[in-house]
Amino acid sequence: MPPPLLFDRALHRKRLDRAARGFVAADFLQRRCALDLIERLEGIMRNFPRAVDLSARGGAFREALADSPAAERVGTLIEADLSPAMLAGRDGPRLVLDEERLPFAPASLDLIVSTLGLHWTNDVVGALIQIRQALKPDGLFLGALLGGSTLTELRQALTDAESEILGGAGSRVSPFADSRDAAGLLQRAGFALPVADVDRVSVSYDHPLKLLADLRQMGETNVLADRHPRPLTRRLLGRASEIYAERFTGPDGRVTATFEIVTLTGWAPHASQPQPLQPGSARMRLADALGTVEHRLPRDRDVE
Repeated sequence: MPPPLLFDRALHRKRLDRAARGFVAADFLQRRCALDLIERLEGIMRNFPRAVDLSARGGAFREALADSPAAERVGTLIEADLSPAMLAGRDGPRLVLDEERLPFAPASLDLIVSTLGLHWTNDVVGALIQIRQALKPDGLFLGALLGGSTLTELRQALTDAESEILGGAGSRVSPFADSRDAAGLLQRAGFALPVADVDRVSVSYDHPLKLLADLRQMGETNVLADRHPRPLTRRLLGRASEIYAERFTGPDGRVTATFEIVTLTGWAPHASQPQPLQPGSARMRLADALGTVEHRLPRDRDVE
């Protein structure tokens, strides 16, 4: 069965196109993720002749790579994005694509990175499978996406304000993947040696409306396919801002917003990679390795 339609991808592209001109003013998360992926890449001493940057947005990964020793080991880097406006005006290979329908030939790429784009796909595992299929055997995937704790303060404030004013609440903040399942996503997609790390970032603002302005400039506003039928009115927004400030203001008088960044590392399977031993193939008992005496447990007796 096809995956459920959670997000309106056409609307997401429009939001990204709208954000493109001023994206640099709110790209701090993108740059943070790009630097983190570059740091991981620097520790892998091998060459990647052909690479793709999915969700390239303003080009933060390319810029971070240019200042890194890893640049010598990365050959052609193709910047790709759902939004043509995000890619406009830059040099180098560029490609407009949908992360849900990758156009790459099987086993054609050595490295694929993705910075804060895959959480908007309707089928994250399906997108990861396509990424794995596009990689050559022993090819590398590095990706960052937003996790389930992202914007928890905003979610609570909007929900409670709506319940208070309208007598009920709907979805106004998009859902994000549970970080506890992140490594499982890579395993389900067929990646070898899967690793998932979580980084929780707290960002402070002088007012909740400044957070909403940043989300708009990032192109990260709600694009749920089943969007709330009622518009976000000034009264509702005002009450949500009051609740937000009451609950989440720090000692410095500024409100905080949480962004949970889940970073994924996975390899396309290859025979040279470490393989788990078959059950029963061990050549030494655990007790011998630990230098302890093994005591057998008594067998259960049948009770008549």
